[in-house]
Amino acid sequence: MRIWATLLAGSAMALAQSAVWGAAWAQAPDATDPLRQPIIVTAPGGAVDVDDALTLTAADITRNGGPDFLGALTRNFAGVTLQDAQNNPWQPNLVYRGFTASPLQGQSQGIAVYLDGARFNQPFGDTVQFDLLPQAAIRSVNLLDKSAVYGLNALGGALTLDTKTGLSDPGLEASLSHGRFGMTQASVAGGAAWRNWSAFGAFQYIHDGGWRDHSPSTLYNGYADVGFDTATGGLHLKVIGADTDLTGNGVSPVDLLAADRRAVFTWPDNSASRYGRVSLHPWVALSDTTRIEGTLYAQKLTLRTVNGDAADIEGCEDDDDAGFVCLETVGADDDEEQAVLTDADGNLIADQLGGEGYGVLNRGRTRTRAMGALVQLVDRRTLGAGDNIFALGFSYDSSRTRFDTSTELGALTDDRSVDGLGPIIVQDDGAIAPVGLVAHTDYWGVFVQDRLPITSRLSAEMALRYNHARILMQDQIGTALNGRHRFNRVNPGIEFDYALSDAFSLRAGYAQSNRVPTPAELSCADENAPCSLTNFFIADPPLKQVVAKSWEAGAKGRVETGGIAIEWLLSAYRTDNRNDIQYVASEIRGRAYFRNIGMTRRQGVEATLRASRGGFTAGLSYAFTDATYRAPLSLSSPANPSADDDGLIAVERGDHLPGIPRHSATLSLDYAGKGWSVGGDMLARASQYLVGDEGNDEAKLGRYAVVNLRASIDLFRGVSLFGTLANAFDRRYGTFGTFSEVGEIELDEAPGASNPRAYGPGAPRRWQMGIKGRF
Repeated sequence: MRIWATLLAGSAMALAQSAVWGAAWAQAPDATDPLRQPIIVTAPGGAVDVDDALTLTAADITRNGGPDFLGALTRNFAGVTLQDAQNNPWQPNLVYRGFTASPLQGQSQGIAVYLDGARFNQPFGDTVQFDLLPQAAIRSVNLLDKSAVYGLNALGGALTLDTKTGLSDPGLEASLSHGRFGMTQASVAGGAAWRNWSAFGAFQYIHDGGWRDHSPSTLYNGYADVGFDTATGGLHLKVIGADTDLTGNGVSPVDLLAADRRAVFTWPDNSASRYGRVSLHPWVALSDTTRIEGTLYAQKLTLRTVNGDAADIEGCEDDDDAGFVCLETVGADDDEEQAVLTDADGNLIADQLGGEGYGVLNRGRTRTRAMGALVQLVDRRTLGAGDNIFALGFSYDSSRTRFDTSTELGALTDDRSVDGLGPIIVQDDGAIAPVGLVAHTDYWGVFVQDRLPITSRLSAEMALRYNHARILMQDQIGTALNGRHRFNRVNPGIEFDYALSDAFSLRAGYAQSNRVPTPAELSCADENAPCSLTNFFIADPPLKQVVAKSWEAGAKGRVETGGIAIEWLLSAYRTDNRNDIQYVASEIRGRAYFRNIGMTRRQGVEATLRASRGGFTAGLSYAFTDATYRAPLSLSSPANPSADDDGLIAVERGDHLPGIPRHSATLSLDYAGKGWSVGGDMLARASQYLVGDEGNDEAKLGRYAVVNLRASIDLFRGVSLFGTLANAFDRRYGTFGTFSEVGEIELDEAPGASNPRAYGPGAPRRWQMGIKGRF
């Protein structure tokens, strides 16, 4: 039975229970009673740093009508930018302070993500698959600054998500909407509490026809929680599942976009995921001041991908190889730079298309089973001039991944899709070859954190964590991929907080964190045997772990004057990464590899202001991000017009990291009247260098500003009609840019196209209308 069908049945059962228990809601214990609140771990360290976090509530996530977690992040925090590298709304690169959380293997991940205390970065590549999240069940989101206790990959901080329970969110909520380009969304969620028991269930369905050609997506997401809570302990069982089928056909050459903005370069580019996770969340009070809490989880993910790509494959020029097809490296101009393609049996592959019009179909399958635990002791008691919060704990995450790939020779059709021709390419030199790999990971962590009150106004947050990582890779075809890797690191951190008054405080601190190379990166670190973008892995020169050293200072406050409530938060930071890892293009089209690139620096300033009066609310945020290379180096970028004859570009100290806008701003305005509401946002982002232009030699991707509008009106009690208008002024803009080779592929929409710049275009004006009920 398909996962989504099972989840739908489970969610329906939970909602049926909600209806049966409806009469008991009025008699249920008060969910705001601290003695009745379920204690569910959200991240390591006892939530000591939450006071300084950027926070979203369930109301923020559903402000546009239906659940929209990613949209809520960008609406509320200017420091968060979504890039359409894959050009699918559920596969963005989320960039925060110059660090990335992305579902794409080729991105250097730098943000740790926790879902109810369990690590959500997928173990094979530390990727973050946003399409797997149960958006209808998310209760709160915290975007935390750097701390040693957050474990591996928290170079830029941590993103924690807390899901709903029947005790925290009793009632029933549902929405149904439809919009332009065939976008249909439906969600239902409900919970109830009776005495010490509670239950909650949620289900969400999304289908998007896609505003670009050949780009449909369908998502099924489900969630269920059953809990038992008393004043001295509790236990929650949570089940999460997803079945998604996403098509994101990536960037397109600018000449093609100018002729037809909906056109795609090559296709298909599809990712299909099935995901299931079960977790237990026990806690027990040892005394009035001390408790033990934990998260234990097990999960399974199966991801299948198919990518149709152009390739430097043509009929062989050497007379001895006439009638066969050859692979060319970039800039090949003689027979010595061609290699005859061979199949799985070692036979030469015959020319089937008269020497031209070839592409490839890259297929991959990733099957991961993972399990882990986070257990911590938290003690909160009065000590001296204030409350001391102490946390001591450990985490363990283990995984086994089976990864298989193949490349089939294909033919480019008139609409630039790729049809398979049958032969599976197997090159002796590994330039293109199938892969069968089993990767085992074991990550251990032991941490301690304490918020110590020094005076009634001054406190110190001290943290220390030991990380140990073991990665074992076993080649299932030969021996080239076999490898054992171990990494160890002790990370310290300290922060001082000073309260000038009850409404104004200052903070300053220092923290270290580290990220170990993932199995995907370790298996793709040889420039002589590069990987297909996101899908291929080969023999591995070792990579070094990334170590981040961060300084941060800030202030926050709140004030009420003239009936206006104002809250503000100001932060300044600097993070130096040592042995940063980057995905670098190779001389073979569509292939790249990972390498250490020395030191990089990310520094900046963030400011957030929120105000409210009566039914009016406003939010303004600004972020300045300066991300630079701190050491000169040479990188391969053969499609960059500034590259030399060998396809190399020079990167100087102080050059800016590509893909990161220096200035970002967000303005949100909302007004809620009696039975109606109206609001909107403006998102503005500065220009950025294209990925592949690390030397900053080419023109930037242009800046943009987008306005989104929303409104709702109550039809009757508990039921409202809502509508949204995204990109209200139908601006044409791009959120991501890179280079591609277009000279050898005929574009019927843009004859003679030669500009190598390629953009991920932002979506045009889109409307959505729906109905929402809450009881």
